[in-house]
Amino acid sequence: MDDPEVPEVPRPDARRRPRRLSKGMYILPSLFTTANIAFGYYAMLQAIHGSAADPGHFDNAARAIGFAVLFDGLDGRIARMTGTTSDFGRELDSLADVITFGVAPALLAWLWGFHFLAATGYPETVVKLTQLGGIASFLFLIAGASRLARFNITSNPQPSNPGRPGKKYFVGMPIPAAAGVIAAVVHFSGGEPVLLAWTAATWLLLIVAAGYLMVSTWRFYSFKDIDLRMRQPFRLIIFIGLLFAAIWVFSRPVLFVIALTYMFSGVFWRLQWVLRRRGPRPPAYKQASQTS
Repeated sequence: MDDPEVPEVPRPDARRRPRRLSKGMYILPSLFTTANIAFGYYAMLQAIHGSAADPGHFDNAARAIGFAVLFDGLDGRIARMTGTTSDFGRELDSLADVITFGVAPALLAWLWGFHFLAATGYPETVVKLTQLGGIASFLFLIAGASRLARFNITSNPQPSNPGRPGKKYFVGMPIPAAAGVIAAVVHFSGGEPVLLAWTAATWLLLIVAAGYLMVSTWRFYSFKDIDLRMRQPFRLIIFIGLLFAAIWVFSRPVLFVIALTYMFSGVFWRLQWVLRRRGPRPPAYKQASQTS
């Protein structure tokens, strides 16, 4: 008579291996977030060392913020794709965004745009612009931090212009995009700091506009509905490949156009909504309002 089959008992190390692997996967998104912080710190160091005689440091700071935007987008996607989202990761990501996309671009915006203004026939104007530039840069930082706080406590925000709430749209311009605007303009100039008063005034308005758009309730496309796990995303792959090639060859104008286009897309949707509200009402709506 054959011996009865004894069920195979898994070894202790075999049972622990998947658990250890899953714990290790939680570190992966945090590594990208850490790289985000490192780029922000590097950007601040480069901005401090920048000058009119050596503008390359400003360009390096702008490039670092640009790479940080890329890593910020990757850590969230990797966490969602691997199922390793956690409260710790979300809090770390928010703190990293304040440093990299709040403090670093605010410091870069002031040093590059106002610190090296040349003395003109109106020295008082230069002094006032420098002071206003410091205030605008600080308001940019506060607006970014407020934008992050609102994003963390709001689960289903409602944009004030058309568009259903959800993952397809952001309410207010995200802080990485606002930091990208600062970095794209600096990179477009090759790091050459602003020396003229009228250019500094234009730069001041752009900083204030970026800060306002962050705390606004206008909608901005989030790109979260793009599914990279499709079986045949040929068009998406070709588009991403062409985009990276264009950035690699013509980084300054391409990034400049992308950043400002995204910034003004929220303004476009807002103006479209305002004009639609002020337009003539349909007859059915008028009849219903008269009979009620």
